[in-house]
Amino acid sequence: MLLLLWIMQEYGVSVQLYHTTYLVDIVKEPIGRVLKLDSIQSGNAWKDIDVLIFNTWHWWLHKGASQGWDYIQDGPKVSKDMNRLDAFYKGLTTWAKWVDENVNPSKTRVFFQGISPTHYDPREWHGASKSSCSGEAEPLSGSIYPGGSPPAVETVKRVLSAMKKPAYLLDITTLSQLRKDAHPETYSGEHTGIDCSHWCLPGLPDTWNQLLYAALVM
Repeated sequence: MLLLLWIMQEYGVSVQLYHTTYLVDIVKEPIGRVLKLDSIQSGNAWKDIDVLIFNTWHWWLHKGASQGWDYIQDGPKVSKDMNRLDAFYKGLTTWAKWVDENVNPSKTRVFFQGISPTHYDPREWHGASKSSCSGEAEPLSGSIYPGGSPPAVETVKRVLSAMKKPAYLLDITTLSQLRKDAHPETYSGEHTGIDCSHWCLPGLPDTWNQLLYAALVM
């Protein structure tokens, strides 16, 4: 994050974090919190920004207490749940439409940070028969992740390739998959449980920022 702040300072722009977990809207209604796959009113806050960096997916998989919505609306249909990858595609398509209709490429550069992977299943990297990446302290060698890409990767590429306005994909998935050693659990003496959704700093996220810097100066 410090590198990201320095990058933005070099470009003379301020940095603002706008937290909207799914990019599309969650609206409180009498039945509860409704995730609306075809609504993106929060996009009004992003207009006329010099650099927009979007990221989503991780929260689309959450269920139970960590799920951010009670119902999901796809067009006129409201339901308790649906296939999460299908929902992600529909929500991301709404975001892409917003970019196409609202972004002026001569003023605003749009980036989409790719899928941040997890390492809950060691069979993906031919690991020993254990339940997670707990205790992993070395990255994988080579440049290919044996377990392949998460399905959401193709969804992101599919949506971005259909956009009319340019959106640069910060493709950090494979390089992050190789870093099965970069999660907090192994290094934090007080961290409880397996937390394969987050990353240690300094380390891998700094590489993401360096890739962003390289893309900005191209």
